[in-house]
Amino acid sequence: MTLRFPWPVLVFGIAAFGCSDDKNEAPARFDEASLRAELESVRRSADIVGALAEVMTPEGVIRARAGVGTLGKEEPVPWDAQFRVASVTKSFVAIVVLQLVGEAELSLEDSVERWLPGVVAGQGYDGNAITVRQLLQHTSGIFDYVRDEQLQKYLSEDFARALSDQTPPETLVAMAMKHPPAFAPGQRWGYSNTNYLLAGMIIKTITGRDWSEEVVRRIVVPLELKHTFVTTTDPVLPTPHAQAYFRVTAGADPIDTTENTLEHTADSAIVSTTADLNRFYRALMTGKLLRAQELTEMQRTVPMPEGVGPEGTRAGLGIFWTPTVCGGYWHHAGDSPVAPHTRTGVTADGARSIVLSLTSTIDEESTNAAAFQLAEHALCDRAR
Repeated sequence: MTLRFPWPVLVFGIAAFGCSDDKNEAPARFDEASLRAELESVRRSADIVGALAEVMTPEGVIRARAGVGTLGKEEPVPWDAQFRVASVTKSFVAIVVLQLVGEAELSLEDSVERWLPGVVAGQGYDGNAITVRQLLQHTSGIFDYVRDEQLQKYLSEDFARALSDQTPPETLVAMAMKHPPAFAPGQRWGYSNTNYLLAGMIIKTITGRDWSEEVVRRIVVPLELKHTFVTTTDPVLPTPHAQAYFRVTAGADPIDTTENTLEHTADSAIVSTTADLNRFYRALMTGKLLRAQELTEMQRTVPMPEGVGPEGTRAGLGIFWTPTVCGGYWHHAGDSPVAPHTRTGVTADGARSIVLSLTSTIDEESTNAAAFQLAEHALCDRAR
């Protein structure tokens, strides 16, 4: 049996969605009842154990929850549950790199070789031909270490032991270097977690501090994200939190993956809450984290391959843009076998944002479709 682990799955942008409102009638405004009903639809899409959603609007906060926080118990997901955000971590890492760009510590056009000599080499790789921008935008062509067959075999055959894995990022990068590039640098787009391991390593080379320390110092503390931190060697989540579950195969009994250290690197290691992530993305869009020049670079996008996302979805640096009936939104998502699935979205002006946390295995097609519809309705302020 081979597990299909969802790390490479992108984000809020894999399935198409739409809005069928009658153009002759103004749609009702999105409210708590709308959120509660649509969140339950998301939960039912894959019999998800627990779901939590929070929408920030100019008028205030709208929250809803569905399901339970722990299998076999009746208590719902805690309102302020802390959860592993998986690949949403990449937005934080990209911001740190862009802050360093703003401080003239490096350039987005610098080669990887300049900062990590000899690291990206062999199997047709040339670290001189790959730029920092290409790492952050997933246009480097570097193989995604998560797809390594030996790693997949290890995870499939000894998942319980893998939960306590703490393989260093350098080892995971070396694993990726055993595989030829997926494509030539800059030729197209292809999601690779390896890109962000390298970005984290570059941060340490420049600052002398681990990427996690820089995230805390530059983002978490200034924004007063009181329930956001980086988890590395401690598998235990503080309370309150919901349990996380993973089904190895459809219909199988879910495995409790709440306590783990498997995601401890710069592609996935942050823990946060719906409130903190809303605050984070709204701060990003309103200029509290990056100067205008660097935010512009972050939002400079490239097209993604046909079929990867709904028509018009494009990739920036650590964030993605998806169009909607009212304009569009920026986002990143997190998918992992050991963490709740996270969906985010924020309007370009930062006025409205949404964060969803889904605590067990999802069905990519149906769950994403329901989540995308919910995001559009929440961010466009229209009930379905």
